[in-house]
Amino acid sequence: MTAELQQDDAAAAADRRGSGCQMLLNQLREITGVQDPSFLHEALKASNGDITQAVSLLTEGRVREPGQDTVAAEPSEAEGSAASKEIIAKVIDLTCDNKDDLQAAIALSLLESPKIQADGKDLNRIHEATSAETKRSKRKRCEAWGENPNPNDWRRVDGWPVGLKNVGNTCWFSAVIQSLFQLSEFRRLVLSYSLPQDVLESCPGHTEKRNLVFMQELQYLFALMMGSNRKSVDPSAALNLLKGAFRSPEEQQQDVSEFTHKLLDWLEDAFQLAVSADSNPRNKSENPMVQLFYGTFLTEGIREGKPFCNTETFGQYPLQVNGHSNLDECLEGAMVEGDIELPPPDDSVKYEQERWFTKLPPVLTFELSRFEFNQSLGQPEKIHNKLEFPQIIYMDRYMYRSKELIRSKRECIRKSKEEIKVLQQKLERYVQYGSGPARFPLPDMLKYVIEFASTKPASESTAPRSHARLPLPVSSVCCPGSDLTSTESPSEEGSSQGAGSTCSSSEGSLHKPRTGVQSPAPSRAPVEVPAHPAPRTVTEEEMHFVRTCLQRWRSEIEQDIQDLKNCIASTTQTIEQMYCDPLLCQVPYRLHAVLVHEGQANAGHYWAYVYDQPRQVWLKYNDTSVTESSWEELERDSYGGLRNVSAYCLMYTDDSLPRFSAEAASGEPDQMSGEVEALPAELKHYVQEDNWKFEREVEEWEGEQSCKVPQMDSSTSSASQDFSSAPAPPAAPPPGARCLSSEHAVIAKEQTAQAIANTARAYERSGVEAALREAFHEEYSRLYQLAREEPPSHSDPRLQHVLVYFFQNEAPKRVVERTLLEQFADRNLSYDERSISIMKVAQAKLKEIGPDDMNMDEYKKWHEDYSLFRKVSVYLLTGLELYQKGKYQEALSYLVYAYQSNTTLLIKGPLRGVKESVIALYRRKCLLELNARAASLFETNDDPSVTEGINVMNELIIPCIHLIINDDISKDDLAAIEVMRNHWCSYLGQDIAENLQLCLGEFLPRLLDPSAEIIVLKEPPTIRPNSPYDLCSRFAAVMESIQGVSTVTVK
Repeated sequence: MTAELQQDDAAAAADRRGSGCQMLLNQLREITGVQDPSFLHEALKASNGDITQAVSLLTEGRVREPGQDTVAAEPSEAEGSAASKEIIAKVIDLTCDNKDDLQAAIALSLLESPKIQADGKDLNRIHEATSAETKRSKRKRCEAWGENPNPNDWRRVDGWPVGLKNVGNTCWFSAVIQSLFQLSEFRRLVLSYSLPQDVLESCPGHTEKRNLVFMQELQYLFALMMGSNRKSVDPSAALNLLKGAFRSPEEQQQDVSEFTHKLLDWLEDAFQLAVSADSNPRNKSENPMVQLFYGTFLTEGIREGKPFCNTETFGQYPLQVNGHSNLDECLEGAMVEGDIELPPPDDSVKYEQERWFTKLPPVLTFELSRFEFNQSLGQPEKIHNKLEFPQIIYMDRYMYRSKELIRSKRECIRKSKEEIKVLQQKLERYVQYGSGPARFPLPDMLKYVIEFASTKPASESTAPRSHARLPLPVSSVCCPGSDLTSTESPSEEGSSQGAGSTCSSSEGSLHKPRTGVQSPAPSRAPVEVPAHPAPRTVTEEEMHFVRTCLQRWRSEIEQDIQDLKNCIASTTQTIEQMYCDPLLCQVPYRLHAVLVHEGQANAGHYWAYVYDQPRQVWLKYNDTSVTESSWEELERDSYGGLRNVSAYCLMYTDDSLPRFSAEAASGEPDQMSGEVEALPAELKHYVQEDNWKFEREVEEWEGEQSCKVPQMDSSTSSASQDFSSAPAPPAAPPPGARCLSSEHAVIAKEQTAQAIANTARAYERSGVEAALREAFHEEYSRLYQLAREEPPSHSDPRLQHVLVYFFQNEAPKRVVERTLLEQFADRNLSYDERSISIMKVAQAKLKEIGPDDMNMDEYKKWHEDYSLFRKVSVYLLTGLELYQKGKYQEALSYLVYAYQSNTTLLIKGPLRGVKESVIALYRRKCLLELNARAASLFETNDDPSVTEGINVMNELIIPCIHLIINDDISKDDLAAIEVMRNHWCSYLGQDIAENLQLCLGEFLPRLLDPSAEIIVLKEPPTIRPNSPYDLCSRFAAVMESIQGVSTVTVK
């Protein structure tokens, strides 16, 4: 029995190592785009399992400049020259199936490392020892590849959306599935899918059976995404079925559009089986997938002189990106094609057509064509053009029912554009005036003539005559191509050589001897010219006449130019507002999801932004990571034009339908939990079983950790006895410090990336060390200056960066420097070779910081304070936003918690927290509003209303008053509390109903005596203060909206 258990343990360990290795291979394949497994294995072998080094080995061969190549040993001069030429000439191509090239790239990369150059003789011995150590170790996958081994860290929190694990080039699957899953109607259809038993038994072929299996796996996946206790779930079962539909592994990532089409085809076929059981098998109009995703459009036009008209069905509507700047332009270009001359040229035929949507689906998907095939290079390329798109688009202008109106507007736009073209041509004649090759703005030319005419003649100049007119060599006058400016102040030597040099340059041959040209007579007297261009003689009458005419003409021309510009601007505005017709705003579609691609045509990464309607925020779904985002971040990542990241698919939903309306869904925050309860018994049991397995994994891990503690102590003491003279390893930061500082690094990721981008010249000139040094000092100086500036009232620079907070609160210099260094060491900065290199150097410098160099407890405390400061800011902003919406109950909860947490910060310093008076002001306002509302409900004498009013007093107002009184209460707060108490005490002298008297007698003593009992205020919903969300713009918007509101004086 023991032998069998040992065999099982060995097999399990082998499986873990195998799965971990495969996972790392998948990660390398996705990051680098290299598909050959042998290349990936060689890179892993050379890097001893270090994924960062493996990525460097795989990418270095493609990006290394020839001048950067070196050799390990110094050859002779001749050998070195030959070797360098050979290295420069040879290009290592890692994209083809050539193992020798990969070995060469790895060897070259290893030779470039200074450490390996020094220890080159012992390389084999080190590699053998490392391999032996790897065989002896029996680590789990998460320990081997740097994942967090604690399963508690992978527990889902507060119903936050679940991510999907990337199991190798599967980010495309995650982006598409998450976008579809967040459609409540699609989710309902998938989870409620079922077939009668007779249909299941009579499935005719393999395709139908495969589709049914896929539907079942998709149901299991959706059920886990709804009810799992894990942060992310594994989609392998459903994914493996889809992978088989592609012709090669490379296409699994490259052709995401084909995958989406295939996914919808499979779903359509599966639902058609259910429809066929009740109706005509060929009738797809009843298919739920067709009803949800498919629409129709009508194409009509003229082909070869004959009119034609046909109707087509579409799912994902393709749009060309090239030549367009926004989504409406793309749609206009796709709907109208006109006056295109088709070959042959000798028999030209006019061809024009229009497309009109006749039926739009509830879910409207636009496929942006951002990939094209470059015929000259023989490979696909990505289009990085910027393309803007709105959050709400009105589709009326593309509907068949609006055809006549739109045609008239298009004709108006066409005429307006022709008018603009004529106006621009007229304007061009003014701003590019002249008949020669060089043209200038006419107002400037007139201005220069006025300046020339106003210059005093040389005869009237107050300067001495010797300075007013300068001698010109006679040779320059005689030479036809001479330049007066080149001899304005010649030296004696230049004067003696002026003839030859000037004449030679005029013929375009400076050093060639001239033949056949007669030399000027040197005996002629030199000619004098003015030092500055000026009229030789001019009378006052002439001057007055010239100046008057020129100034009048210039004013007239400037007025003409301004009139032309105004006409162009007015006509342009008319075009922009052409479709702002109320009749064309009846079919609104709201943006639901944006699928984003980063990289090039042959490799890259996909993620999705999806609008969460219950939470009313944008969420970023990036494989296992699901984070709160913003429209500003979505714009940066989706519009394109700046980096190699842009949207390739837009998903809109019909905002006029109740089940897709954002307003209807915003009031259902617990919709997902209700759907989990409504799951079929089989799916509910599947979710419960997976959650039970997860809890078992947590228990097993915690049990292993409890058993490891004494072993670690004994091994530590043993090591101290055997290796007492060995130096102590660098101190690792506590988990809390590492976690918070990493989160703060993510918040400042864009600023850090910009600092790295500014070091391009230093990186190319002096290397990675110099680049990191420059980026570090520049960012340090920038943030220090930002912390010292006086911010406007609606801005708080502490929210922009953690170091601004540290500088303003005089944090220790070592805390500041380590924080900034950790931001350059953040793995999220792996954009390009320079970022990766700087990240590696920063990580190495972090490891050099020893236990005596840094007090990690102090470091952790500073980051905890900053995290609490951001939490207070989010509480405050949320409370103010809710107050402006009239939601006083929710606002009060956030403001009370903001005040309490902020008090703990302000004890340490006035700049540790936010301004206390703002929180206190709106806390008072909420209390007074709620007190008035509770009193009005109390006065109705209606049982439900009275109960509601009393609950507001017991659950919100009374606990809040007790908290205020226990603190150092201000005069304004005390006055507000007295107003509320007096209001309720006034009922004692009134003739009120008996039930109201009983209610008043129960809660009034608690209102008047804060020491009667201990009361705990209900905590508001959980927030994420350290999510990479732009708090600065939110803070500015809220503060600007409340500016000018004076403090309420309570009487």
